[in-house]
Amino acid sequence: MGMTITNNPPRPEPKALASALEALTARFGNRLITSQAVREQHGHTTTWLANQPPDGVVMAQETKDIQDVVRICAGSGVPVIAFGTGTSLEGQVNAPAGGICIDLRDMNKVLAVHAEDLDCVIEPGVTRKALNEHLRDQGLFFPIDPGADASLGGMASTRASGTNAVRYGTIRESVLALKVVRGDGEIITTGTRAKKSSAGYDLTHLFIGAEGTLGIISELTIRLRGIPEMIAAGAVSFETVHGACQAVILAIQTGIPVARIELLNAAQVKACNAYSKLTLPETPLLLLEFHGSEIEVAEQSKAFAEIAKDCGGGDFSWTTKPEDRTKLWQARHDAYWSVKALRPGAGVVATDVCVPISRLADCVTETEEDLKRLNLLSPIVGHVGDGNFHCSLLCDVDNADEMARGEEFMHRLVERAQAMGGTCTGEHGIGQGKQKYLQAELGPEALDAMRALKKALDPQNIFNPGKIVPAG
Repeated sequence: MGMTITNNPPRPEPKALASALEALTARFGNRLITSQAVREQHGHTTTWLANQPPDGVVMAQETKDIQDVVRICAGSGVPVIAFGTGTSLEGQVNAPAGGICIDLRDMNKVLAVHAEDLDCVIEPGVTRKALNEHLRDQGLFFPIDPGADASLGGMASTRASGTNAVRYGTIRESVLALKVVRGDGEIITTGTRAKKSSAGYDLTHLFIGAEGTLGIISELTIRLRGIPEMIAAGAVSFETVHGACQAVILAIQTGIPVARIELLNAAQVKACNAYSKLTLPETPLLLLEFHGSEIEVAEQSKAFAEIAKDCGGGDFSWTTKPEDRTKLWQARHDAYWSVKALRPGAGVVATDVCVPISRLADCVTETEEDLKRLNLLSPIVGHVGDGNFHCSLLCDVDNADEMARGEEFMHRLVERAQAMGGTCTGEHGIGQGKQKYLQAELGPEALDAMRALKKALDPQNIFNPGKIVPAG
């Protein structure tokens, strides 16, 4: 059982699909896969949205492969869905109208590193961890860390963020230029390696967050950072969520350059203790990281410890040992799996909202009250430095009453965030799951503008149809 999906575009005519599959077979041979298992894997979503597999999967190895798939599919009016590592959370890789999925995992080359300019050029299938491994010997790193080992093309397409955003920004700030395959198979170049430009429309940021609905990214030029001299990680427990959020607000207002600052509510700390074999106090917890010189890191840690104490926090413990830092952050990155282990067999839906930081404590507190009233289990984690938090809701997908309460909870969560001047999603994206909230957030005029852009760049509606913009 999955959540109902309402925006299902029409499937292509059987003859058109058969013609496309025949042409793709002639072009790609065994790199076109049509087995049920592989197709379902590429329609898989880590949500409770129903799986909607494509009709075939092409394993692309170079840009020309993407161009040829697009040209063949465009000629028959068959949808094309780009696939990175499949870690998106709102149904972005589902194929509601069938069609062909282009798997980009084999397009994983780092094409150039310009260490002196702090940038590199990569193919879309390069993953975050692989890139940082490649860069390590040059004293550089890519700071955007969404938790999952996502591909950079997928991260750009979903406008990914993560734990380091409070200091380094999101993927939006990290992409200098793209090459994108458009609907006729030709390539759009959106920018250069220059750090700034006033040349024409900002096409780069048009495609970032477009979730593959306007074209398929075939190359990225991204900003890099120097690896800090010293990295310190710390943890401090609070009696209340409100106190933890107040500490965050004060730290940011006083200009402490925190690299990461994460909130775990009591339920999430309990789950992490059980799954990651930790012994943290099971009360609201902040995890932090500071980057800089040895003196800077010590000063930042001391300043935050004082703020935490004033906000009702306990002792602030911090470490610079890589193995201790890794253990602490691995527990945070394993939050989803720790929640899943709380109730084996239950479905987990990870959803997020983002509010102005001044409203964060209110939003989290009211959300916890909702969970108690609805008798639901959903530990909370948050990138609280930018007002973004995530709920991992556990539900028995075969229990209609529990599913109904789960949907009510998620609807109320979004409405609450929007009423506080926030957004229905800080980093998961719209996909299929949150289309119904866009009009309330941006207005019908903005949706009309999005539809006009979609029609101009993808007149046949072949690129990832049924995503982001509700049918108008």
